[in-house]
Order: sequence, then structure tokens, then C-alpha cells
Amino acid sequence: MKKNRTWSVCLVMAAAVGITLTVCSQEKKEMAEGHMIVHFSDLKWTPIIKGCDLATVSGDSSADGAPFVVRLRCVDGAKIPAHWHPTDENVTVLKGTFLVGMGETFDESKLQPMNVGNFASMPKEMRHYGLIKGDTIVQVHGMGPFKVNWVNPSEVQPPDAPAAGAAKPKS
Repeated sequence: MKKNRTWSVCLVMAAAVGITLTVCSQEKKEMAEGHMIVHFSDLKWTPIIKGCDLATVSGDSSADGAPFVVRLRCVDGAKIPAHWHPTDENVTVLKGTFLVGMGETFDESKLQPMNVGNFASMPKEMRHYGLIKGDTIVQVHGMGPFKVNWVNPSEVQPPDAPAAGAAKPKS
């Protein structure tokens, strides 16, 4: 009888150890699948307006209710006309200086500087605009859909627009 009991206890302990190892292995696998490192050199930049490119870091910014992270890279002097978003926008300056103002029209006297490490959160539908000082990168995160609605679309310069004051080609 003692041999049967000893054997049963050993069998139960072996099963418990096996189950524990399986659960731990599964947890490690799930953690490894959820972990992500994005290298700056792997970002795919797309021109969006004159002087500014956008890259997705994580998520799908167009998906409704889905978390996303994008980066905006702009050259010195780039101007972002007044616009608004249908969802909250959270911005962190990673490089350079981002000058931001609130309102429906671009007004340099209302611009407030955001330096490296500064964070701003704008509630959905708040009208705002920006000006870039030095080569600048900002990171934007939030819940999709992330869409830009221009207050005055005629102020938006497409990415391939000639520089202001550039000589027109002779015909």
C-alpha cells in the first residue's frame, strides 16, 4: 500500500511540475510575442505637407479605437496650418523645438515653445497650429482614428510645393 501511495504522490508531483513548466513556458512565449523594439532606422517616412514627414511607430492610426504611435519629422521653418483631430492628441518633443499655438488662425504671437522632453495633450476638436524651430521630431500617441482636419485647406502646402519665393520655371 505504501508503494502505491508513494507512486501516486510522485506521479502527482511530476504532473504538477509539468503543468507549471508548461504555463511558465507559455507566459514567456506570450511576453516575447508582445514585446517590440522599433529602431529609428527602420521607420518608413512619408511626406505629408511641405517640410514634414510622418512615420508609424506602432499600431494603426486609422483604426477606430485602436492605440497608435506616430512620429512627425519636420525641417526648420516648417509651418503646420491650423487644424484639429477627431480624437485626443498627445505630443512629446523628441528633438528640436516645436512651437504650438491654439486657435483657428495661425498667429505667431500666440506660439508657445515646446523643447525636448516637453509634453502636450490636446483634447479632440481643439484647433491648433505649429511652427518648427530647428530640425524637429515629435511623437504623437493616442487612440485612432488619427485624422487631420484643416481649418483652411488652402493654407496647406503639399510636400512637393516649391519653396516660397522660389523662381518660377521659364516657359
